[in-house]
Amino acid sequence: MAYVDHAFSITDEDIMMETSYSVNNKPPIKEIALAVALLVFGVLGIVFGIIMAINQVGGDRAHGTFFAILGGLLFLPGFYYTRIAYYAYKGYKGFSFANIPPV
Repeated sequence: MAYVDHAFSITDEDIMMETSYSVNNKPPIKEIALAVALLVFGVLGIVFGIIMAINQVGGDRAHGTFFAILGGLLFLPGFYYTRIAYYAYKGYKGFSFANIPPV
């Protein structure tokens, strides 16, 4: 017979059956604003970085490449969390505002 530690078990008396369970699925405004800002600044960084690299603004192509890489690093999380927020807003199955981490 296996040893069972009952010190941390949950019984029926521990669960309150009388309370109603409600889902708080309100959109987190600050987190969505941050995601959209990352997305916008990422796109702008990529576009301006490519323009700077093509036109050699700042002396050489390295400055444009740096801005394009920085824009890409901003774009990735911005796009990811904006997509989650959009799909949660539209009500797609498997997407919730709870998937967006708090700031």
